[in-house]
Amino acid sequence: MKITVVGAGAVGATCADNIARKELAAELVLLDIKEGLAEGKAQDMMQTAALLGFDTRITGSTNDYSKTAGSDVVLITSGIPRKPGMTREELIGTNAGIVKDVCENILRHSPNAILIIVSNPMDTMTYLAFTSTGLTKNRIIGMGGALDSARFKYQLSGHLGCSPADLNAVVVGGHGDTTMIPLIRLATWNSVPVTKFLNADQQKQIVADTMVGGATLTKLLGTSAWYAPGAAGAALVEAIVRDEKKLFTCCVALNGEYGQKDICLGVPVVIGKNGWEKIVEFELNQDEQAAFNKSADAVRNMNDVLKTL
Repeated sequence: MKITVVGAGAVGATCADNIARKELAAELVLLDIKEGLAEGKAQDMMQTAALLGFDTRITGSTNDYSKTAGSDVVLITSGIPRKPGMTREELIGTNAGIVKDVCENILRHSPNAILIIVSNPMDTMTYLAFTSTGLTKNRIIGMGGALDSARFKYQLSGHLGCSPADLNAVVVGGHGDTTMIPLIRLATWNSVPVTKFLNADQQKQIVADTMVGGATLTKLLGTSAWYAPGAAGAALVEAIVRDEKKLFTCCVALNGEYGQKDICLGVPVVIGKNGWEKIVEFELNQDEQAAFNKSADAVRNMNDVLKTL
């Protein structure tokens, strides 16, 4: 198994580190446009192998896509990160060109690869990858919902005083501060609805804090977060490599599901060796469906920017 991570910045390197530690591939390639960055980080990670006990072979490359040839899974983290006060929408102009170029180069050398899109604005970059590559829709996966759902569980666990691992909670819709929809009505703590333990004010606070989870970290750190995004990307890789059939919220192409078409948006999907294998349709109530439709409208507005580039 061969995996490539494009973009050796904080998110890409963290993702690669997680992949190596879990030995998800025999070969891992880290690629970046900045001279020496990928090579340096690859060497640094390889020097932890004797200490951590993994055998994955990690190599770095400065923009030489031939070294990525034969990759089974490729994570695309390339692009400029979000700065304080910057919205994901503002990233479209710069990152669209980067993502399209990366997809073309990757598929030239790895035509059968499954692509995981991490670059922001993630929903629009996933849609761009889907519409520009011509790949079957199950091979294009946007990571955002997996990260947002993990942040949702973090907020819930703080209020409940429980382990995040004991929670089932998903966020659907767009990967944006105003477009994501934490489905607190459907969240459970070991099969018991969390709404049995939380009052209305707590529920509103958890939803609100989840929605600004990324922006909160950007304000604190001065740039986008990387530990949780990197772990989320690696978790998707693991589900593919080990054919786990795990349920994640991911940004995928919709064709009538949840009442939407011609859009890539976060919905629960089963992840396995073929990429995303099935969309699971939750029964949303009227308010939740209205919020989902509103989220879709906002993402379409972002997608429309692609037509002007």
